[in-house]
Amino acid sequence: MTTQVTVIGLGPMGAQMARTFLKAGYDVTVWNRTAAKADPLVELGAKRAERPTGDLMVISQLDYQAMYDSLDGVDLDGKVLVNLSSDTPAKLREAAAWVAGRGGVLVTAGIMVPPPGIGEPGSFAFYSGPREVLDRHTATLAALGEVVHVGADEGLAMMYYQSQLYVFWSTLTAYMYSAALLGSAGVKAAEIVPFFQGLVGSLAGDGPMGFLKILTEEIDAGVYPGADNSLRMQAVGMEHALHAFRDAGLETSMPAALKELFARTDREGRGAEGLGAVIESIKNP
Repeated sequence: MTTQVTVIGLGPMGAQMARTFLKAGYDVTVWNRTAAKADPLVELGAKRAERPTGDLMVISQLDYQAMYDSLDGVDLDGKVLVNLSSDTPAKLREAAAWVAGRGGVLVTAGIMVPPPGIGEPGSFAFYSGPREVLDRHTATLAALGEVVHVGADEGLAMMYYQSQLYVFWSTLTAYMYSAALLGSAGVKAAEIVPFFQGLVGSLAGDGPMGFLKILTEEIDAGVYPGADNSLRMQAVGMEHALHAFRDAGLETSMPAALKELFARTDREGRGAEGLGAVIESIKNP
């Protein structure tokens, strides 16, 4: 098991990773382009590096260009880089080739908790890249949370990460739209939250509102029954909702986009199918 780890990038995520490794008893070296950010971690027992170094480097920076800038001229031969920075899947694949061309190995990752959740129960991260390399360092990385390997394709971890984030962002933004709509009538958010808690729970459940499971089965089968609940009905209802937002004097870009997506799926001849048919329009822009 690796007992030494270098953390590169000491923003909120990277600094918390370093603290978590220190708490778990690891020999931690830290490096940041703004050197003063390492001071609080050095006080906790970390070693300050003048340049990025170490057999296992855990990276948390703004994007992958920051990795190129930070490691320019650094000897990567035999090194393992685990990069938890955000970027596009294509850029992660390019980065893997860049690291390999310098004798190192890149494992890409996306951690699915905010900084305070790192290393806490429920924390996990998606990893992709060579499984045998990840396996050598799983015990160390597990200090940050559960290690979930999703495949050899270095871009896959970012796809999982961004897919999860999209559900997170869009769900909470939809709630904010809903709170704004009801707020225009004087209803406080605290009054409506129990209903939305129930709705989110039902969507993930097994009952008649368990659409997460229902849609998953339909998507995998490529069949979208709509006899009792057609997409055309959803499109009409979404148009009504859009007018409600407009009548309330609210911003409408998100509901307008959803209304157009439903309408387009209907125009493409899928109005008699179910809501799941929308995925076919998503896959074929």
